[in-house]
Amino acid sequence: MNSQPLLKVSDLSKFYGGRIGCTKVSFDLWPGEVLAIVGESGSGKTTLLNCVSTRLTADVGSVEYRMRDGQFRNLATMAEAERRFLMRTDWGFVHQNPADGLRMTVSAGANVGERLMAIGDRHYGQIRETAGDWLSRVEIGLDRIDDQPRAFSGGMRQRLQIARNLVTAPRLVFMDEPTGGLDVSVQARLLDLIRGLVQDLGLAAIVVTHDLAVARLLSHRMMVMKDGQVIEHGLTDRVLDDPREPYTQLLVSSILQV
Repeated sequence: MNSQPLLKVSDLSKFYGGRIGCTKVSFDLWPGEVLAIVGESGSGKTTLLNCVSTRLTADVGSVEYRMRDGQFRNLATMAEAERRFLMRTDWGFVHQNPADGLRMTVSAGANVGERLMAIGDRHYGQIRETAGDWLSRVEIGLDRIDDQPRAFSGGMRQRLQIARNLVTAPRLVFMDEPTGGLDVSVQARLLDLIRGLVQDLGLAAIVVTHDLAVARLLSHRMMVMKDGQVIEHGLTDRVLDDPREPYTQLLVSSILQV
């Protein structure tokens, strides 16, 4: 059992002029744990995700990450080159729109192989073999390894983006509405795939979603956001089965009435 968290977020805040993006958010994330951040559009969940993943610079607060040597590093004071390397190797980021996380004009195999080259792999045959293995893991046939993502369906593109992110064995993956915009049947298949990979690989993940069913299926813990603030935080089943805040109760009852 790990005795230290993987990520420590303290009093994180982001403002857009007079408007609050997120304010005074604190939490720890443990190795192998999946945290869901839920809330309606405009609640601040994506702003929070982008601040934690350093895609946005927070105005207040800190994010500390436990490196592979066991030492915590403040991401805000980390050198840009070191932070970029971390994002290409030890972290993954799965975008809602897979085109934002893929190179659409190179092959599926090259999309996966690029991450391997970022960590120093240079043997073409081994890179291609590993890429093929990962395509198989995300249910993309090897006969598509030389096809470009623009020839793929939305669901296939999302699975390819997942393979691209996981091939370097990251310890932490950020997911922004990973099933958004997909047909229900495609969503279900993708969720099963994500859940299996997260469990098999022991990944820690932060998942932003407006879909409480996605949160229940994937996450151990849940944070509910409203107007940039975390208003409820706890084990996912507890929050969904016994919500304490009126806003959370409203969210839960709205899906039960559909």
